[in-house]
This record gives sequence, C-alpha cells and structure tokens, in this order.
Amino acid sequence: MQKTLEIKKQFEAEKAKLFNNKEMLEDAFKLCINYSLLVEEYIFKTLAKQKIEFVLVAAGSFSRRELSPYSDIDLMFILDKIEGYEKSIEESVTLLWDIGIEISHTVREFSDIDNFLEDDLTSFTQFFETRFLIGNKELYKTWNEKILSVLDETHKTRLLNQYFADIKQRHKKYGESPKVLEPNVKSTAGGLRDFHTIEWIYSIKNNTIISNQEEITQTELFLLKMKKEKFIDSRGVRRLLNSYKTLLRVRNLLHLLSNRREDRLEFTLQEKIAHSLGYTENNWKEFMLEYFTATNVVFRFSRTLVKRYEEELSTPVSEFLSIELDDDFSIKDNLIYLNNERRELSIAEAMRGFYYRGLHHARFSQNLRSIIINSAIDVEDSEQYSLSSSVFFREILKLPHKVGETLSVMNSLGILGAFLPEFRDLIGFFQPGVYHCYTADEHTLIAIKNLEYLNESDSLLWNIFDSIKVKDTLYLSVLLHDIAKPMSISGHEIIGAEIAETIMMQLGYGQEETELVQFLVKHHLAMEQVAFRRNLNDPETLDNFVSLFSSKTELNYLYLLTYADLSAVSPVVWTSWKSELLEELYKKSCSMLNDKLSGKELLYENTLAMISNPKIADNDVVKSHVESIDDASYLQLYSHEEINEHVKEIESGNKVSVFFKEENGFTNITVITRDSESLLARLCGSLSISDLNIHDAKIFTRKDGIVIDNFNVTDFRSKKLVDEEKYSSIKKNIVAALLNELHITQEFNKIKSRWWRIENKLFKRKDKIKIDFEEYDNYSIIDVHSPDRIGMLYQITSKMNELGLVIYFAKIATKSDDVVDAFYVLDRNGNKITDSDHELITLELKLAIAEIL
Repeated sequence: MQKTLEIKKQFEAEKAKLFNNKEMLEDAFKLCINYSLLVEEYIFKTLAKQKIEFVLVAAGSFSRRELSPYSDIDLMFILDKIEGYEKSIEESVTLLWDIGIEISHTVREFSDIDNFLEDDLTSFTQFFETRFLIGNKELYKTWNEKILSVLDETHKTRLLNQYFADIKQRHKKYGESPKVLEPNVKSTAGGLRDFHTIEWIYSIKNNTIISNQEEITQTELFLLKMKKEKFIDSRGVRRLLNSYKTLLRVRNLLHLLSNRREDRLEFTLQEKIAHSLGYTENNWKEFMLEYFTATNVVFRFSRTLVKRYEEELSTPVSEFLSIELDDDFSIKDNLIYLNNERRELSIAEAMRGFYYRGLHHARFSQNLRSIIINSAIDVEDSEQYSLSSSVFFREILKLPHKVGETLSVMNSLGILGAFLPEFRDLIGFFQPGVYHCYTADEHTLIAIKNLEYLNESDSLLWNIFDSIKVKDTLYLSVLLHDIAKPMSISGHEIIGAEIAETIMMQLGYGQEETELVQFLVKHHLAMEQVAFRRNLNDPETLDNFVSLFSSKTELNYLYLLTYADLSAVSPVVWTSWKSELLEELYKKSCSMLNDKLSGKELLYENTLAMISNPKIADNDVVKSHVESIDDASYLQLYSHEEINEHVKEIESGNKVSVFFKEENGFTNITVITRDSESLLARLCGSLSISDLNIHDAKIFTRKDGIVIDNFNVTDFRSKKLVDEEKYSSIKKNIVAALLNELHITQEFNKIKSRWWRIENKLFKRKDKIKIDFEEYDNYSIIDVHSPDRIGMLYQITSKMNELGLVIYFAKIATKSDDVVDAFYVLDRNGNKITDSDHELITLELKLAIAEIL
C-alpha cells in the first residue's frame, strides 16, 4: 500500500511538472505526446508484475497520443472470451485507479466485432482507433485482422452514411458554422471532432488502421498518408497541422484553466487563454482571429473530404458526359474541373469558376479547390489586391439562386478577402459582450442566405424580395452593412457608407446604384431602432422615419436588409414579436409614401376604420372605452372579445383585474387598474418578485385614469413560458403591490441573493451602461442600454419615479443578455425634461443600474 501511494505521488508530481512547463503549453503536440507517454510509463510500472493473458490497448485520444490534461484515459481490454478473466481485469483496473490514473475502460471479446458492426457505430469506430500497450501481441494482431476482414462494401457504405449523418447532427447541436463566437472546441463545425471523423471515414473507406507505435500523433500520421497519396501537398499539410495544433492547444489550456474537462470556449475563458499566451488587453481578440482561422481550415478540409467520399459512393459518370464551360473549366457529374494541369489561377479566373459553381449548383473538384486556396494565400502573402475580376463578381450577385452559398464558399476558400481587401478585416472579427452569435463575416453571409431562404415562406418579406428582379445592389448592401465595424463599432454605419461608395465605384457601378447602397448602409440600424424602441402610434415617430426615404424602393430594400441583419444575429434574436413590429412599421410607412399622408393623418384613418367596425360602433360602452384611449395599438393588440372583457371588468368596479394568455412564445399578462404614483414601478417589482423576466411592456391610459398595462414575460430560470400553476401566486403579488399591501423593496432585496447566484449562469456579459436622450414635440424619450438582469425594469422605473418622471409609454427590447429600454416621459407638471436635467438623470440611473449589476 505504501508503495502504491509513493507511485501515485510520483505520478501526480510528474504530471504537475508537465502541465506547468511553458514550452509544452505552447506546443500542443509535445504536451499531449509527453502526457500520453507519462501515462503509459505508469501503466507499465503498475501492471509489470501482473499476469496479463489478454491485450490492453489505448483507445480514443490516448490512442491518438492527443491526450489533453483532463481527457478521458480510455483503455480497452481485448480477449477471445471474457469468461474466466473477470478478476484479472478488475485487479488491473483497481491498481491503475489506486495510483491516480483515472481510466475509463471497456472490455471487448471477438464476438463484439460482429455485434457492434450491426448495432453500434460509436463502439465499432473505437476498434479502428486503438494502440497496443501490454499483453498478447498475437491476439491483438488477430483482432485487427478480423476487424479489417468483416467489412464488405455494403457495411462500408452503411457506416460512411452514418458518419455523414452524424456530422450533420453534431453541427446542428453545437454550431454549423466554424465561426460561432462561443464554440465547442471539440464538437462545433471546424472543431477537433471534424478531423477525427475524417480519420475514421478514411480508415473504413480504405480498410486500414492509422495508429502505430511511433511517438507522434495520429493526426501527423494521417496527414503524412494524405501527402503520400498526393491528396494534399506539403503546403496543405503545414496549414492543417498548424490549425489542428491551434485547436488542441486551446483545448489543453481550457482544461488547465478550468481544472476539469471543458470544451466550451466561453468569452471569459477566451480572454484568460489569450492572456496566458502573451496577448494583452489591447490585442487579445487577435487570439480569437487565429482560432477562427484554424477552425475554418479544419472545416474546409473536413467538408472537402466528406464531399469527395460522398461522390465516390455515387455511381460514376462517363467521361462523355463532361461539358466544357469555356477554355479553362468543364463540368462533369456536378463537379467543376480545370481543363489543364495548371497549378495556379488569377483571382479573375477563380471568380469565373465561382460564377459557374453558382450558376450550375455545382461544386469544385478537389484539385481545383486546392489551386483556388493556394491562389488566395499567394495574394494575401503578396498583398497585391485587385478588383480586375469585378465583372464576374457582379454576375455572381445577379445569379437567381445560391448567391449566399457561393459567397460563403468564396470566403471559406479565401477568395472573398483576396478580392475585397476591405472585407478581410471582417473575417474573424467579433464583439464579445454583445448579442451576436457569429463573427462579422459569418453573420454577413448568413444574412444573405436568409434572404434567399425567404422563398420557403409565404410572407410579405418574400413577396417584396421576389419582386426585385436583379438583386445585386440588395446583396451588396448586406455584404457591406458592417464593413466599418473593425474600424469602429460606434458610428460604423456612417463610416461604412463612405467605404461602400469607394467599393461600388471600384466595382463599376453607376451613381444611382452607389447612392442606394450608401443609403442602406448608412441607415441599416434605423428601422430596428424605431420598430423596437419607439411608439409606432406616435405621429412624430412615423413622420421622422418616413422622412428618410425618397422612394418606396429605399423602404423595401431597408426592410429586407433589416430582416437579413437581425435574422443572422443568432437563432434566438429573430422572434415573431420583432417580425410583427417591423411589418407594422413597414406597412404604415408604405401607406404614408403611397398616399402622401402624414403620421397624424394615417393614424386618424386607421383609428377611424377600426372604430367603425360594427363590433365596436354598435356598442356605445365599448366605443366610448376605445375612444378614451389615445393609442391605436390597443385595438391591434387585443381582440374584440378581449376588449369586451376589459370593459366588463372596468364596469364591475374591481380595483385590480389580471388576465393571462400565451402568445408568440411569451406568457402575456394584462393588468387593469386606476393610475397612481409609481404604478409601473410597482407592477415591474411584483413581476420580478414572482421570478419573471419582462421582455416588453405596453401602457394604455384612458382619459379617466384607468390604466391597461400589458407585459410579455418568461420564467427567468427556464426562459420559457410560465407554468399555469403559478398564475394565482403572480396575480396575488400584483394585486398586493397595487393595493400597497406588499412591501416591494423589502421583498425585492430579500430575493436578490437568490437571483445573483442563478444570474451568474444566465447572464455572462458585462457591457457598459449608456443613457441617451431624444426630444419629441410632446415627450422626452430616455433610452437605457444595459446588461440584462432580473428586476432591472423595476430598478429603472423606481428610480425614474424618485426623480419625478412620469412614464407615458415604455418599450423593452431584450437582445440576448442586453436590454434597450425606451421611456416616453414628462415631469410631474406635464413638461418635457430640460437639457440641464440630463446629467442628473444619467448619473442617478447609472447608479441604480450598477447597484443591481
């Protein structure tokens, strides 16, 4: 026992020494190989005196000699038959655990090969990825021979198709883009698992086992095989090795900084890893650029090989079916080839190839892809950028389909950045702390794809998009809308419009097209800001927005650009609520432009039309109720049946009435009561105390002081609909708060500690607090930008009440972990706030928000 403890102590000391070796931390392969060798050494020491009649092999990352600090140490016991060896295996496992090697082991006998071949792809894959450690070498040789002998072409085809499906499912779960801002280093597209899967596919396709006893990684062995088979050249091998080592190094550091197995590269860990590698506060984002460059290389290689193997499974096409596209390119079986054996292409020639690719829904042959990649690298290395190929670039943008996909492949292969040097700065650019999910280049290209995906829906957006016959200027506005972000996020739309003018002229566009794209880039934030942060039934808001446009074309294009931009932010940002707000703003603006109406005239006509509905006009009580609310959106928000319910509740004399319903993914709460001081603050407080997150609030006030407030909420833990069983307790808190029977501040402070513990998991971003002011004719508008927190709206509205501000309208726009709250306010005397009040209001609101953060 004493000896076991000494061995364990020695093992832990040598492991700690290895993990603290700076040279090893910088070279991922060195660290992983040496850690694998260290584990092997202590396995040999521990089992040296054991009678081993079976085979003990390394599996998984241990077999690949790519063992990260907290990776599973996978071992496999191989026997002809397990029976009779159970005790020996158990003793070996116990001895290894006793000295600190926390193995994950499986026991396999020969019959498992046939069983797993039919039923368990994951387990069968392990058989192709083992490395001999101790035991009967002849038995291990026989084992491998059987593995290779059982695979016929039918098995291979089935296994390969399962791998192809597995890649798609994994990407769907962890991220289909190699440029997800908080990726899983192992499982997101372009991650380590993509490379591993290609190795497994190669092994099965070629009926071979890659691993051997050499003290190098399996990745190095695999790439040497690929080079020997002339699938990739020396340049490609270096590029892939460097990229893979970058990912593996990040995984090693993730493990060490987390003191556990951790593959999610979250924002906080990104900064820590960058600093550990010598990056500073000023340039640490360059580390993530290096990371995204590596994932793109791995993703590109993985996807190329998958496509190749998929093609090899299909029926070969006769050479007679090859069609010559021009002197340089031909197409056969949906693959585009070079007609000669040239090893390089100019950017202009490559652009022509991309045009054919998009036009024919085709793909590039492996040889052509490699030549294009090397051509892009040559341009990048020489920094000799040129727009001489702009003719075919413009033709690509005019294609009737696959424009987004074509541009994405251009970006993946390096051509888009080589062609448009201004776009190069977007590649790998990201903003930790905001609500974007992808790097700027990926976001931009997803936005273009999302426009093309509109054909899958029968919507107003699709009808507008379909009506535009030549879409190149629309696509260019999307491609360039964030072009200035790397220079300055603040004001990027202004700087971007200037850059867009230069690019459009270089591409050979005329003044009319250039001015349209400039306009769209300059105003690409305007529509969402108005729709989500302003009262769309305020005539001044509508007049100000419509004044931007000189034609309906500009409005149509801006609507499409706004949709494309927002829908490409992250899967959760584009919601039906936002869709409805944008559509409402578009329709009202369209009517004003078509009929040359002012905002006041439009709203009057709309209100008149709604009030004229017989369900309202023929009921004097309902008509009087509706006419007493000076906000047409009330009629849009509620059905006639709901309005009748409101009237009944008000007529009944109830002090407080509460309604619940589920709508657009939210639990919707309506509260009817009489207006009173700090009413909105008390309502927000009661909802927060009920563990609800408020996503938006609408305030309707009748001329007699009856208030109808509407909230969209979710459960703050699950971020899902509120359980109906909670409705009664929520209503109880609301009624108590409004009747001053609930000490909100006391209750609020009581549960803060509980929130903060959970918020550490829910809310990770810590952006700056910003307060903006805008003056309208009838109101002062205060925009509050801050990170989201439970109870944030209560904190803000309470402080506004303390400052003597009366809130007449509030709009809450939650952007993932961030909020932008807009408040239409007056002071208690009914006057707008003055410029001299701005400083005090800003200071007090920032202090109140900082307190809850």
